[in-house]
Amino acid sequence: MAERTSSAAAGVSTADSPDAIRNVALVGPSGAGKTTLVEALLVAAGVLPRMGSVTEGSTVCDFDDAEIAQQRSVSLALAPLEHNGIKVNLIDTPGYADFIGELRAGLRAADCAMFVIAANENVDEPTKALWLECARVGMPRAVVITKLDHARANYTNALAGAQQAFGDKVAPLYFPAAEGVVGLLTRTHYEYADGKRSTHAPAEGYADEFVELRGSLIEGIIEESEDETLMERYLGGEEIDQEVLIGDLEKAVARGSFFPVIPVCAGTGIGTCELLEVATRGFPSPPEHQLPEVFTPQGAPRRPLPCDPDGPLLAEVVKTTSDPYVGRVSLVRVFSGTIRPDATVHVSGHFSAFTERHTHADSGPTAGHADHDEDERLGTLSFPLGKQQRPAPAVVAGDICAIGRLSRAETGDALSDKADPLLLRPWTMPDPLLPVAVQPRAKTDEDKLSVGLARLAAEDPTLRIEQNPETHQIVLWCMGEAHAGVVLDALTRRYGVSVDTVELRTPLRETFGGKAKGHGRHVKQSGGHGQYAVCDIEVEPLPEGSGFEFVDKVVGGAVPRQFIGSVEKGIRAQMERGLGADAGYPVVDIRVTLYDGKAHSVDSSDFAFQMAGGLALREAAAATTVNLLEPVDEITVLIPDDLVGSVMSDLSSRRARVVGTDKADEDRTLVRAEIPQVELARYAIDLRSLSHGAGSFTRSFVRYEPMPDAAAARVRRAV
Repeated sequence: MAERTSSAAAGVSTADSPDAIRNVALVGPSGAGKTTLVEALLVAAGVLPRMGSVTEGSTVCDFDDAEIAQQRSVSLALAPLEHNGIKVNLIDTPGYADFIGELRAGLRAADCAMFVIAANENVDEPTKALWLECARVGMPRAVVITKLDHARANYTNALAGAQQAFGDKVAPLYFPAAEGVVGLLTRTHYEYADGKRSTHAPAEGYADEFVELRGSLIEGIIEESEDETLMERYLGGEEIDQEVLIGDLEKAVARGSFFPVIPVCAGTGIGTCELLEVATRGFPSPPEHQLPEVFTPQGAPRRPLPCDPDGPLLAEVVKTTSDPYVGRVSLVRVFSGTIRPDATVHVSGHFSAFTERHTHADSGPTAGHADHDEDERLGTLSFPLGKQQRPAPAVVAGDICAIGRLSRAETGDALSDKADPLLLRPWTMPDPLLPVAVQPRAKTDEDKLSVGLARLAAEDPTLRIEQNPETHQIVLWCMGEAHAGVVLDALTRRYGVSVDTVELRTPLRETFGGKAKGHGRHVKQSGGHGQYAVCDIEVEPLPEGSGFEFVDKVVGGAVPRQFIGSVEKGIRAQMERGLGADAGYPVVDIRVTLYDGKAHSVDSSDFAFQMAGGLALREAAAATTVNLLEPVDEITVLIPDDLVGSVMSDLSSRRARVVGTDKADEDRTLVRAEIPQVELARYAIDLRSLSHGAGSFTRSFVRYEPMPDAAAARVRRAV
């Protein structure tokens, strides 16, 4: 990882070998300067002539004008460059918590990461969460401290904060000094002036700092070395050869056990060449990074595949974008084989063997796309750079490309040889927990809304579309307010759909509060055959979850046998419609006993007894109390220990019952509670605010429970 001048090439060629590729995700909090850093690295590599050289004020990483307008990156973007004969695919990931699905997709496509923090900001809880996301997948990382030229920049504090938050394996490889950086291993000062880099020995003023930092770095490298004699030799006063230290450092970084720190100033270019050296020499190539598990489309495991251009084809769609004019474009990571334009491949994905189907209360499935397993012909291959597309004749294992006209594949799908279909175990996607109810602004928008939502769901696995059959609402399950805003903006801007957000309705139930009798009489006579049916029923409540029971106690043929089922059918239909005009929620957990009635030899019919059964149920409801039942979810809230009291107090204000707490890890607690669904509508937003981004929760439906009288009265008044 020795620092030396870049031999940048203006432009990026197709890689011929996986060993000559580095797939690097830029990870860090929103506002840390990831996108600006990508642009600075492209300038350093000669891909761009200068900073800000892309027209219309957008950065090279912007796929979407909405991202510029909102001043935040919300989606993956790919920027390839070449340095010292190595192709580096920079994958810019979002730092905002709402777009963690895009982050995980970026980590899936990458083999290593640059973890970016700003010198003018503290390491907060959301930043720690991003670090843990990388740790969970074993991602090798280097820490990049940016914004050295900011008025409030403090490199020393930023470094200390990173070491405290991420552990003692975080150590500086360089430190900033006088318009440049000093390399601790090479004892060289790299100075940047007028767009050029020069080298000389460090000034005497840095001697004490240099000695202290260099000693800590060498000790950290030696601790990670496979040569057990190095530490003894070093402590004995032996000067360890620089190339030995660099070799051990590169191995430690590649296996993800050591995290070098590089200070970079994107505006002046300071540290960019050094960072490219770390990326090309210290980061692992695709063959060194373990391939995800491989299966057949039916879920049977297959042997691991090597990252070999001559091996079986296996690639994965890590991002999907669509445009009304360009059509669908898929960002694809090739794990094995070589992909070529106009080839026919097999598309596999979204299979129930790997995708859990979620059901929210009784409203139906709210997760997953339709299974598919089909062949498709590829369109053109290209290497994207922002909105530019550079044609690619072929793409080998380990590389990333964009594919046009891949109309059936969605994010997370696998592409393989049609004669030997394969599937990768999908990466874990977080559950969207913020429901947003929408409706088209005009009748003419209904069809366009359906098309737009289907396309957005194909692009974004963290977006779930629910057509609630009870409330008749279209509900978008999003990761948070920012995610919802991006979805709604895309509907309007890309698909021309005007929608309004409306209050979310909770699917309630009704049940009887006590025993009651009902008399149903449906008699009409108006020329020809009339309608005649009379039935008497008794209704009593059953325990929660019992459902519906129908008991026939008619004697003497008061209700003919052929019409007993008609009465039951009419009662069931009335239960679906509800018991009154003021509410009209489905009725559950009752036993209905038919004990008497009357019939007419000519005018009685199936329809007449259905009507009489429904009328009898309504009369019985009028004679007793009807209780509203609300759905209750079980939630688990993961929070730092010092916020347990605040979170439990907030839950109590939401009518929750805390059922237990468990120690999750060293400084986190898991709070388990049961809470009415109506109280969870904005909990994803409120918990994030309460915990400053440090809390998370999961939810699952448990049962229906009686709603308190005051809350039930408010519901009935609102109808």
